[in-house]
This record gives sequence, structure tokens and C-alpha cells, in this order.
Amino acid sequence: MSADRTATVYDDLPLTLSEAGTGRPVLILHGGGGRATVAGLAEHLSRTAHTLTPVHPGWDGTPRPAWLTGIDDLALAYLHHLHDRRLTDVLVIGSSLGGWTAAEMAVRDTAGIITGLVLINAVGVHVEAEPITDYFALDPRGAAEHTWHDPDRYYRDPAALSPDERATLQANMTTMRALTCDPYMHDPKLRRRLGRVRQPALLLWGESDRIVTPAYGAAYAAAFGDGRFAVIPEAGHLPQIEQPEATFALIDDHFSRTGTHSSRVAPR
Repeated sequence: MSADRTATVYDDLPLTLSEAGTGRPVLILHGGGGRATVAGLAEHLSRTAHTLTPVHPGWDGTPRPAWLTGIDDLALAYLHHLHDRRLTDVLVIGSSLGGWTAAEMAVRDTAGIITGLVLINAVGVHVEAEPITDYFALDPRGAAEHTWHDPDRYYRDPAALSPDERATLQANMTTMRALTCDPYMHDPKLRRRLGRVRQPALLLWGESDRIVTPAYGAAYAAAFGDGRFAVIPEAGHLPQIEQPEATFALIDDHFSRTGTHSSRVAPR
């Protein structure tokens, strides 16, 4: 991943992002675990596309203005950044709450900037029969059990973290609470709006996810005007980490199926 740069979206909102590659723009939005959770995906896509991988304001030590209190604020900020850059034919990929952000962007994209979506184990809608697990109520071991297909491989004992790592994790969780807890992890209006989204949407789901189940993902995909659902075996909430080859292959195929393939990279 290339070095970070800062873009000014609004006077009080600097946006930290990394860019790499050339070609069709791909905006890659991380989930609660921070940008590291999509770093491998960004590296893979940068070989054939122009990747933009921001840090959500308030994560990893970046500033968050007091007014930025919801995923809708985040979605509009990213849309405005794409508009300011005059980027078109954009594929937006989001993991977990990044997927929620991508969906909120799509329902607000009246300019037609976005031409494809990939949501990876996304939160954001209410499915009555498949409630979203209260992640904040889980202890670290419980969080690992709900997140990973192979929790023993990926569990990190908080006691083994450095003081700086613990402080960053705590600050990230504080930001996630501020953006996602009222109401918890969803927008009550989003699901009914998704039928108006005509851009092709691929929803990828790790079969072992216990935060948002595959049944939740299937209902999410069905709400889109043009939604397609695929399950990734032996993966949990972050299939791009547990099963990168299978995940990347599905995304590469969706990349080739969508878009106008006539985008021009704006000057940086």
C-alpha cells in the first residue's frame, strides 16, 4: 500500500487515504477492525485498478469532527470526495460497517458515480428473523468465536497487546459506538431503499459468521434491485483474511462484469 495522503472533504474533515495502481477507481472501505483488515484486498486490486483505501475518521488516531455521528455522514463524505475528484465508474467495496457505508452511498448516488458494489459480511439493515449480534457485549474470546471460522488461529489476547495497541483499539471501539449504536448497527430505512439501487451488487458472506449470519446476508442481497449472493466456505466475518483466494476471485469476476471500463484517473 502506498503512503498515506490527506484530502480535505470539508473544512473540518481531513480524510486520510492511501492510493495505488491505475485504471478503474475502486474505493475500499474497512470495518470495525480498521484498515489493516482490507490491506491484502487493496494490494491485490491495485495490480489492475486505481485503489483508494481511506481510514474512517476516528479510527487509528485520525480526527473525527463532533458532527460525524452516523454512517450516513460517512457515506456522504466519501461521495463528496469522489465527486470532488471527478472520479466515475467507481466500484465500492466495503467490509462489515464499510459495506453498510457502501450501501448508504449507493442510495444517495444521484450522480451515477458508482457503477458496482461489493458488500462483504455487511451490517446495516434490519432482518427480524436474523438479529445482529451485540458485538459490544462480547468479551475478547467471545468476539473471536463470533468473528472467525478458526478463532484459535486469529484470537489475540488483550494482555499481549502493547499499551499503544490497546489505546488504539479502545479509541476505535469508541468511534464505532458513536457511529453505529443508535440504532444498533443498522439504518431502519435502508432496506426498503435498496430496491432503488440498480448498480450490480455482490454480497459475499463467510459461512461461519456469527455476527451477521449467511441468512441475514441472503435477505440483504434480496433487497437490492440487482443483488447477487455468494457464500465463502471456511470463513467467518472477514473472508478476505481467512479465505483470500476465494474472496478475491469472486471480486475479480464482479469487477470484470460491472462498470463502463472507460474511467479516467483524475490527477492526484
